[in-house]
Amino acid sequence: MRKPSPMGKTADPDVFDQLDEQLVTDLGTDSAHDEGPDHNDPEPTTPSVPVPQRHGATVALVAAVLIAALAYSGYAGWRLHQLDARASAGQAALAAAKDYAITLTTLDTADIDGNYARALDGATGQFKDAYSLGAKQLRQILIDNKATGRGIVLDAAVKAATTTRVEVLLFVDQSITNAVRSEPRIDRNRIQMTMELVDHRWLASQVDLT
Repeated sequence: MRKPSPMGKTADPDVFDQLDEQLVTDLGTDSAHDEGPDHNDPEPTTPSVPVPQRHGATVALVAAVLIAALAYSGYAGWRLHQLDARASAGQAALAAAKDYAITLTTLDTADIDGNYARALDGATGQFKDAYSLGAKQLRQILIDNKATGRGIVLDAAVKAATTTRVEVLLFVDQSITNAVRSEPRIDRNRIQMTMELVDHRWLASQVDLT
């Protein structure tokens, strides 16, 4: 039983009951919040670990590429120099071969010794030895027959070339007269000539009629 109030009236039970129910409700709610998961809180995240920048590897790669580029550039420059040197050698030997072909195919018995001397001066090696021997054997025969010859180079080209050895192909016409034949005879010669660089001069080391 509830005690009567001083005023002699029974207190309204709804007020106290409501306070008790509100208190229980508040306590239950707090407990529920404490024990239950908070769906509003964001999921915990793992802190990111900074990835170190690979400066060393990048520098090494750039250095390797640069070295390769320089090496290729050096090789390309060397190769170009070699090609230029071979081309220059070929042109110099070609000019010398043309002059020498005229020397070999030009003969005047009035100056036969001078002709031989010029031919020997432009030769080297075994060809020089062979030409010297042949000239001695033919000298008197050419003088007795009053033989003359005039050579003209129609065309010439380099077949193969290094900086010290060049093969040249020449087309040479030779006009020949002698004591018996007053009208000139034309010999058309195809000559393959090997030129070698000796003491800064291009000399014929081999001459073949083909």
